[in-house]
Amino acid sequence: MIDRRTFIASAAALAAGTGAARAAWPERPVTMVVPFAAGSGTDTVARIVGEQLAAKLGQGVVVENRAGANGSVAATYVARANPDGYTLFMTTNTSHSANPSLMKNLTYDPVADFSPVARMGNLPFLLVTDPKLPVNSVAELVAHAKANPGKLTYASGNSTGIVAGATLAKRAGIDILHVPYRSTPPAITDIIGSRISMMFVDITAALSQINAGALKALAVTTAERSKLLPNLPSMQEAGVPEFDITSWNGVFAPARTPADVVARLNKEFTAIATDPALVKRFAEIGFDAFPQTPDELGAFVKAQLANWSRMIREAGIEPQ
Repeated sequence: MIDRRTFIASAAALAAGTGAARAAWPERPVTMVVPFAAGSGTDTVARIVGEQLAAKLGQGVVVENRAGANGSVAATYVARANPDGYTLFMTTNTSHSANPSLMKNLTYDPVADFSPVARMGNLPFLLVTDPKLPVNSVAELVAHAKANPGKLTYASGNSTGIVAGATLAKRAGIDILHVPYRSTPPAITDIIGSRISMMFVDITAALSQINAGALKALAVTTAERSKLLPNLPSMQEAGVPEFDITSWNGVFAPARTPADVVARLNKEFTAIATDPALVKRFAEIGFDAFPQTPDELGAFVKAQLANWSRMIREAGIEPQ
């Protein structure tokens, strides 16, 4: 029989051992799951961030793409992962703001199933068209759509593309056909090939094609002009009233991930998002980098859930 003093000593030793094991984190590579395909804006950012995070942690960081079901495949996978700090989720408003209003049977809870780690910044979106389409402005696009009802198509590779396209159709009073894609890159390919008329896409994914003349950019989706593309008007400037849609980017871990691990991760992600050289590098690919604490990100997610619910309702989108 173990006496009380032996039991207490054993318990103390076990607690010390647990603390030592936790303090040693990370002891092996970390996986950062991305809910979109390789070549998407979030994937591009994740690979830059992963490279920097690996150097700071002294362990490898593997970027794992789990595209499908509007980001819910990846979100569900991370929500059910072991909360040990070795599985992270770099995601956007698609999984954590819009899906609860877009999908009837969501298999995860964007608040209860995740530990907020760090906000990384914004992915500004813009409206791009097939250069062969005979329009050079949003006003011309709307006029062309009204003259050809039901003949223009818009692609989407994420929730921002879905909501922005439906909002344009609703606010401008035009009949355009939605064509959903599993991710952004194949949608861009089909616009370049003149199989799709247009789409709302993040600058990061489309910038090289815009610069090459393969895509025509008409306007940004934010209320103000983007500092990354200051010559492009906002959708509001271009004549579409009350159009203000921003895509955000952040990192989460499974719920109940140890607080000290979350704190360490936030410290490293904040350093990445504020490093002047990296901020410049991010801007060059169309990503607006800035950090937030876990508490700030948690509050932001709750506020954005309400915001996106309103936008989706106003756009007339029914959950599927």
